[in-house]
Amino acid sequence: MLKGKTALVTGSTSGIGLGIALSLARQGTNVILNGFGDAEGPKAEVAALGVRVGYHGADMSKPADIAAMVAYADAEFGGIDVLVNNAGIQHVAAVQDFPVEKWDAIIAINLSSAFHTTRLALPGMLKKGWGRIINIASAHGLVASAQKSAYVAAKHGLVGFTKSIALETATTAVTVNAICPGWVLTPLVQKQVDAIAEREKVDNDEAKRRLLAEKQPSLQFTTPDELGELAVFLCSDAAINVRGQAWAMDGGWTAV
Repeated sequence: MLKGKTALVTGSTSGIGLGIALSLARQGTNVILNGFGDAEGPKAEVAALGVRVGYHGADMSKPADIAAMVAYADAEFGGIDVLVNNAGIQHVAAVQDFPVEKWDAIIAINLSSAFHTTRLALPGMLKKGWGRIINIASAHGLVASAQKSAYVAAKHGLVGFTKSIALETATTAVTVNAICPGWVLTPLVQKQVDAIAEREKVDNDEAKRRLLAEKQPSLQFTTPDELGELAVFLCSDAAINVRGQAWAMDGGWTAV
């Protein structure tokens, strides 16, 4: 079903985004990657699965860059069939100490970028009569944690945005859903593990266990591959009536 379609996955040169891109590519989906840093390695990984792969380095905090990226997808791939809004950043601080520029950047990249990609990609999906929009929210789109006010606000907003657009497209062949991961061992989370190890003078494995024990009852990290397989399901015909959902894959975090 996905063979020959095109997916744009934002923030996909590493971590969750790359895992989702690879899962879609295994289904025969052409992939447009986006993100900072080295793009050649991720492009080679995706291309090795026998699909077309593109890359656009749009800064997801800049609407003009996002428009240029969607124009690139239209010109080079004939449009976007699957849109995965994954780009995100984090900053941790008490609200009274939260730098204004960090707040603005988190809202822009974690929330507003999904608005811009969606408003630009959705008309093409509706014209083709098929589309999938998957917003990568977070357990923090469902519950809060202290010192993460901007991230929690953005992810709650992304869940609300998902529901609204799902209602707007409810009678069409375009579905809109969110995935809400708990702890995933991405480079950003590894930094938190390293901080625990240094602060509490424990080894890496124990630091991971302590991080998980704070929130995730399964004591297991969710993997990018697992999230990728969920994304594939949400793109499938079996999920045609899954609309406006915030699907938690969080080891029980939000069950308590």
